[in-house]
Amino acid sequence: MKYPGLAPVIILLFLSSCNTGSNEQMEQMDTIKLMTADPGHFHAALVQKNMYDNISPEVLVYAPEGKDLELHLQRIESFNSRVNNPTDWKTKVYRGADFFDRMLEDKQGNVVVLSGNNNKKTDYILRSVNEGLNVLADKPMVITPDKFELLEQSFSMAEKNNVLLYDIMTERHEITTMLQKELSLNEEVFGDLLPGSGTDPAVTKESVHHFFKYVSGSVLTRPGWFFDTGQQGEGIVDVTTHLVDLIQWECYPEVILKKSDIEIIAARRWPTVLSPEDFKEVTGMNKIPSYLNKDIFDGNLHVYANGEIVYRIKDTYARVIVEWKYRAPEGTGDTHYSIMKGSNSNLIIRQGEEEEYKPVLYIELNKPYSGSNEIIDRAISELPWDGIEYSRLDDTTYRLIIPDKYKVGHEAHFSQVTEKYIDYLLNDNMPEWEVPNMIVKYYTTTEALKKAMKD
Repeated sequence: MKYPGLAPVIILLFLSSCNTGSNEQMEQMDTIKLMTADPGHFHAALVQKNMYDNISPEVLVYAPEGKDLELHLQRIESFNSRVNNPTDWKTKVYRGADFFDRMLEDKQGNVVVLSGNNNKKTDYILRSVNEGLNVLADKPMVITPDKFELLEQSFSMAEKNNVLLYDIMTERHEITTMLQKELSLNEEVFGDLLPGSGTDPAVTKESVHHFFKYVSGSVLTRPGWFFDTGQQGEGIVDVTTHLVDLIQWECYPEVILKKSDIEIIAARRWPTVLSPEDFKEVTGMNKIPSYLNKDIFDGNLHVYANGEIVYRIKDTYARVIVEWKYRAPEGTGDTHYSIMKGSNSNLIIRQGEEEEYKPVLYIELNKPYSGSNEIIDRAISELPWDGIEYSRLDDTTYRLIIPDKYKVGHEAHFSQVTEKYIDYLLNDNMPEWEVPNMIVKYYTTTEALKKAMKD
């Protein structure tokens, strides 16, 4: 799939001539210009936590009036006014119920940033690419099986209109995950990925999140609709997107996947129960909105934010589990667990009390043998990151010691994804496997929801 670079004016002129909705402003652009639509999730702001050489400092925001918009603008202003490395974004805002129509009519930018109400996101994606606009979308791109075909249509239209549709997969940039993937390709250390089974998967990824959290040093205010699975999506189609993506990316790197490579073995869903006081603390709302009445039982809000999927991807059995709790104990936070089982060793990421709630990668050999230190030494010396060390905990277990410079944190990963997106736009070099594998990823999550709703 081919995508144009956006920097050269001649290419932008060609794009304009191919899209009937283009105007003179688009023809005159010589850089990437963002249009943020209805930024209801804080991830929209994190895309702008840093400046970029190839992105215009002027960003256009189109949204309805309301708290979501004001919180977004406050976050951008906090980046502009911070003491260390302040940004210099110039925000132009259009407020109105017709914000999306107006954005497509104005077409003053060439990249649409979508991070908000997930129920509307698939429609926004399709309308944007239909108009010849590139899209950088927060996950998930689709939350219900009935809209999956719309997403497939969006990718087809993006190819037809020669624009780039891409989702924000931040977890590929987490250092322990990158190391896990790299070491899984080392035959001396890992061997071959085991196939596993439906009852004993070869790969498991678990993620625990919290509704109450801090972002950029401040308590995150969640919108009320975030707790409505009809708008945000159930947990089984939301955060699982990251985990399914990582399984594809690590187990079958650079392999073009197909929907027929996926078989859902089992899927289940269950709620997180929040009191009215919990809801008020995290949203700032004195009353639970009426659209959540359907989810109130015995006076408490039941949010189906949790899900588990057991599935087969090609020859590998995998499990993903996502849980949402209200608030993490003091000194802790969101956690991640991951295991890849190989014929020589298991590669395990833990983030518990022993790890001080920071992700740590372990190599656990299937059996002790002489010369294992030399093999680990050699594998680490071949890594593309310098300064990685290890401690040997027992005859079979090694704990990797990673320099702090690689531990940039979740918020910084948004800039890394955006940099990658810029590279794809300007250099027309997005790998051929990315689009088909995005489609397979959302096929997996939506089919899992379909099964969980039946079982």
